[in-house]
Amino acid sequence: MLDEVVSTNEEAGGEIFTFNDVLSNDQEDPSTKAARHLDWESFWAVLSERERVVVLFVAEGKTLQQAARLLGLSDSTLQGSRKRIGVKIIDSMGADILAEVRRHPQWRNSLEATREKQACRVERQAA
Repeated sequence: MLDEVVSTNEEAGGEIFTFNDVLSNDQEDPSTKAARHLDWESFWAVLSERERVVVLFVAEGKTLQQAARLLGLSDSTLQGSRKRIGVKIIDSMGADILAEVRRHPQWRNSLEATREKQACRVERQAA
């Protein structure tokens, strides 16, 4: 069943894609990506310019001290901005957003468990 042909890519020299290829694709679901993009746009719209700089610096792995120097502000002022950003994230995306972004989709957990079970069967048969 997993080896059934789903499609053939004639442009890539007739490459065949099976159902297993589709399931093993590690890329995120396009609808999830689109929803996250819309959420991000809504969230970004409520941030002040200072808060946007803080988000960009943190996303780039820079420190709040570096952002403070760029903006000519004190570290404590940006600590306050960071806290306000946290409140805005929760208001905009919900209190469980941090757990949600770290959680694997349920279908992926099920797929990984199935793969592990199949690998164990193959190992037992080979032994």
